[in-house]
Amino acid sequence: MKPLRLITSIIAFTLILSCNEKVETPDVVDYEIDQNEAVKDGVQPFAEHIFSKFANVRDFTMNTDETEAYFSLQSPARELSVIMKIEKINDAWQDPVISRFSGRYTDLEPFLSPDNLKLFFVSNRPISRDSSTTKDMDIWYVERASKTDAWSEPKNIGAPINTDGDEFYPAVAGNGNLYFTAIKKELESADDIFMSTWENNAYSEPEILGPGVNTKGAEYNAFIAPDESYIIFGGWRRADGLGSGDMYMSKNNNGEWTTAENLGEIINSKHMEFCPFVNNQTLYFTSRRSSVAQKENGYSTTKELISELNKYDNGFSRIYKVDFDSTQ
Repeated sequence: MKPLRLITSIIAFTLILSCNEKVETPDVVDYEIDQNEAVKDGVQPFAEHIFSKFANVRDFTMNTDETEAYFSLQSPARELSVIMKIEKINDAWQDPVISRFSGRYTDLEPFLSPDNLKLFFVSNRPISRDSSTTKDMDIWYVERASKTDAWSEPKNIGAPINTDGDEFYPAVAGNGNLYFTAIKKELESADDIFMSTWENNAYSEPEILGPGVNTKGAEYNAFIAPDESYIIFGGWRRADGLGSGDMYMSKNNNGEWTTAENLGEIINSKHMEFCPFVNNQTLYFTSRRSSVAQKENGYSTTKELISELNKYDNGFSRIYKVDFDSTQ
């Protein structure tokens, strides 16, 4: 039995830029929300009028009020990676703008804390303001005193989280505990998921999650429930996988992580699924799924061909959503 309840719905790797003091304010656009979304069982596109414009988006996070969201916008070959912001005005998601702290360096993987007052992300920016030399990928954050205040200047989260290697995909629980992805050479495994406890206003030495989550293969892109009752993450080419990378869920059983289960064929496809984020019983995730059809008799008109090539689920990296119940 898969650990979800999917309700039939309505409609349907890594890098770059930061520290920009300009703040763009988009004109308010009264979009009819996703009226063109194609109906699909379970999974549907999210904000299709926005994300259908781009070939490579990922790393979605949203505030609890569902009025503010952030994502990574990357060039097709990932030379550029910028954290973008969208706002909901008049019940419609507006055009994205560059986040005020992004736009110069390689920035990606934003994650809003459950209280919406910190935004964690990954960047290769220099630690010193006096330096222009980029470094390995570190975890950074910005913070604000209230939901309506501007973000602070970016702050490096420091040791013991950041090391001389790469750290990726931060996710924080309601108590401040931090989950992230790293490769430790001494473990002789691929990417693993670690957790650092927030105590006495400092992070503890990170610990690797148990075998219910991590294997010798690659585990990555973890979302942690605010109460730490479950974790959703990506698993690369597992024996029970449906594609290149699938999403899995493990539950916290008195401090032990249960053996992770594949989220199933409605969510996972034969293509890549990754970057989960759950808010108000909706699972948002990135997918490179494709339903582009090769017709038996071919295509006779350019219009018909272009329409098929430009459909939302055409293999580009885009954001989807599905109803989600972690208790099932």
